[in-house]
Amino acid sequence: AAKLSVVTSAGQAGETCVHLIDAKHDIKNPLMTRCTYGIVWSASATPNREGTALALAVQSLDAWRELWLFHQGQDGWTVDVLPPGLDMPGLGYIEFAGWVPGSGQLLVARETRQESHYQRRFEIVNPNTLATEKQSDKPGNLSLFYRWQDPVWKQQTIIDTAR
Repeated sequence: AAKLSVVTSAGQAGETCVHLIDAKHDIKNPLMTRCTYGIVWSASATPNREGTALALAVQSLDAWRELWLFHQGQDGWTVDVLPPGLDMPGLGYIEFAGWVPGSGQLLVARETRQESHYQRRFEIVNPNTLATEKQSDKPGNLSLFYRWQDPVWKQQTIIDTAR
């Protein structure tokens, strides 16, 4: 599979456009484009091995970082947004933590502040439905998470994985 990546360009005033590209599709003819007024963390773009999905961190508010999931379906490419939590945006972030090869499953780490405490979760997510298939408060409690977590994520994460 051709390696997926993203490039950005200026959109309307204050907007950044993200273009999903591969070896056959450049910025002038991208697989898809989505624009945002948030901060796009381009260096976070991580494709799966099969070349059918890519995860990207986008900070839509000062203390709220989402995960954009570009994925290929029967009708072409789409992008879905995984928020840190299901409550109204407040304080929270979600991090890409790895791909499970062959299954398409996505590993994520989420941390949100809810009232007076923080909630930390490690999850195995189905990219087609965005449903959390399994979750735990520790990554070591999920065998797929323990086995397939991305070494770059493990080295650079801001979430406390030891708790």
